[in-house]
Amino acid sequence: MQKIHATTILAILHNGSVAIGGDGQATMGNTVAKSNVKKIRKLHEGKVIAGFAGSTADAFTLLDRFEEKLNAYGGNMKRASIELAKDWRMDRYLRRLEAMLIAINKEEILVISGTGDVLEPDNQVAAIGSGAMYAQSAALALKKHAPHLTAEEMVRESLNIAADICIYTNHNLVIEKI
Repeated sequence: MQKIHATTILAILHNGSVAIGGDGQATMGNTVAKSNVKKIRKLHEGKVIAGFAGSTADAFTLLDRFEEKLNAYGGNMKRASIELAKDWRMDRYLRRLEAMLIAINKEEILVISGTGDVLEPDNQVAAIGSGAMYAQSAALALKKHAPHLTAEEMVRESLNIAADICIYTNHNLVIEKI
């Protein structure tokens, strides 16, 4: 799987609720270019939410294509993800895009990459970006040791932990839930 720097996106499905969040930092090399970028976007009339890591322009191109696929397949997130991944891998233009996506709906979380991967994460926790492993580790610990927390609370706390450690992740969080 490709390594994407400069953000952290985390999604958690827990006790029947699902939440996704991301930080707001955009970097150019080793400089913070903007601190309040919104990397989470509602799609398909708010029934699907996606977050991206990687090049912003590339990610918006992919989000637009993903929304087209969602509309073409009646909101079937898994089918739309698979079709996007196939196009992403095969299309000459899309193949050059440097980004990853996490998509959620009420029932599932999917990670979509340009290498053709559509992954359903173990433990109903998915993370992408430079701070992904910090956020994912925190989320797994919270699911195990603080099961009374909501998915939204777990996403917030995990992203804050990642922001404390990862220099490409900040504390300007955007969190959405379905």
